[in-house]
Amino acid sequence: MLWFRRDLRLADNPALTAAAVDASGVVALFVLDGALGRPSGPNRLAFLYRALRDLDDRLDGRLVVRTGDPATVVPQVAGEAGAATVVCAGDFGPYGRERDDAVEAALGRDGRSLRRVGSPYAVAPGTVRRADGSPFRVFTPFYRAWAKAHRGTPDAAAADVPWAAVASEAIPADPATEAALPPATEAAAQARLAAFRQAGIDGYADRRDVPAADATSRLSVYLKFGLLHPRQALHGLGRGVDAERFRRELAWREFYADVIWHDPASARTSLQPRMRAMRSDDGSEAERRFHAWATGRTGYPIVDAGMRQLLAEGWMHNRVRMITASFLVKDLHLTWQRGARHFLHHLVDGDLASNNHGWQWVAGTGTDPAPFFRVFNPVTQGRTWDPDGDYIRRHVPELAGLGAGEIHEPWTRSTGPPNGYPPPLVDHKAEREEALRRYAEITDR
Repeated sequence: MLWFRRDLRLADNPALTAAAVDASGVVALFVLDGALGRPSGPNRLAFLYRALRDLDDRLDGRLVVRTGDPATVVPQVAGEAGAATVVCAGDFGPYGRERDDAVEAALGRDGRSLRRVGSPYAVAPGTVRRADGSPFRVFTPFYRAWAKAHRGTPDAAAADVPWAAVASEAIPADPATEAALPPATEAAAQARLAAFRQAGIDGYADRRDVPAADATSRLSVYLKFGLLHPRQALHGLGRGVDAERFRRELAWREFYADVIWHDPASARTSLQPRMRAMRSDDGSEAERRFHAWATGRTGYPIVDAGMRQLLAEGWMHNRVRMITASFLVKDLHLTWQRGARHFLHHLVDGDLASNNHGWQWVAGTGTDPAPFFRVFNPVTQGRTWDPDGDYIRRHVPELAGLGAGEIHEPWTRSTGPPNGYPPPLVDHKAEREEALRRYAEITDR
């Protein structure tokens, strides 16, 4: 029996290959687990359900979908199928590891076994370590070790798998969402990879930070759900500055997964103990400011463009993720955890390790952190990365009529911001100084 999780594809799926060996019939199971479904927003759930429908079609309607606790559901379906072994890809997240241990124990009580084959990563978390056996806490040395460890040629889809029929629930209807989500199919993942290889990777190193350009791979959602494996993205990538930069971006995803594998608590708690004492704001004014940030109404155009892109697409450009995160933590003095939760609710590619440790990098609380005193100036960031204002105009229509000289500081116009666009929520210079005062409180002790 094959238990699908974050590997919703047929090509290059080692768990599928293992399950199909010497099997007269393979039951393909996906468990709708409330522990994972509840924290997911409608964008991620809708994408998941669409991906499951595509997988079911490719399995000729033989995908078995059940709802419940996997520790109960997986042994139950294995019993119905008469399967002695359940095969799955390894899961290295905090919840996934505990869940799989519970499933393994439950199967064992029935005389069955759980076999983990492969992982969602090019190099499984916990594999690469420093010379003394300790985990890496800085990206660059991790990357050097990781680059030597990731090897392997992607396999084609297993041929002539005898899919067995077991009773299934219906795949749920998509939850309501206004976001324009990408197509949720394995074919779309492969097409996107091919398009990026053909037309997008040239100039990637220089253009990936420009939010108005279509210069990123847009593969993150396919990697999240396993419609694409990083091994497939890395294979044949070649050399050169652009390929190397893309390889490093894939490695950042694996670095953060490795960090959480070694320190599961860092998914929710600041990795740097000293930073846990940083003062943050609460109360009605903090709530008002959070709402303005979440809805793209801060009065800082590059911040608002990013937050509105998140609502409209369930995705945000990576450079703008850093800008909006810095604004929440260092201009509004709210916790990185609150921002991370908001992102995870809306992001279709929301990944616990990448999202939460990305937030910690900006907040200066995690591994390999940016210095806390690196406070992004939203006006400077806008002028640097969206100099003509094209990205802002795309997502903040109130400012569409402004030229490059006005669009980054619309409050400086003699008539003020146009079309009901708000003035700045806070004074960046004053809030930067306040952030540094709070940082001094915990560093001068």
